[in-house]
Amino acid sequence: MVRQVRSGNGWRIGWDADANVFCGLVGGDDWAIELTTDELNDFCRLTNQLAETMSQMSQELMDEERISCEAESDLLWLEAEGYPNAYNLRVIVLTGRRGEGTWSEQSVPELLQAIQVLFVF
Repeated sequence: MVRQVRSGNGWRIGWDADANVFCGLVGGDDWAIELTTDELNDFCRLTNQLAETMSQMSQELMDEERISCEAESDLLWLEAEGYPNAYNLRVIVLTGRRGEGTWSEQSVPELLQAIQVLFVF
């Protein structure tokens, strides 16, 4: 059995290889959405893309400028909004049961670190 849930202040992410349909989980302190394997893979990929874009934008913006960046697949829509080094992250599930959640700028750095070590097939 390969199952793990990582959590911190304002975030959760998990993986259960034995689950039939919804193998993934993303959430905050008071909400959670189960995801299929494809949705979780897209979530991780798109979140990393947004993090990279926000980092690259820090060289193009003045210190007081805020930015909003979006990334999307057929399954999920994500948005990073704020400063390149401190931003909120929002996800919307576009298929089936649908769902939406947000992580604060304080939660995002730890969530990004957890994504890097999440074991996903």
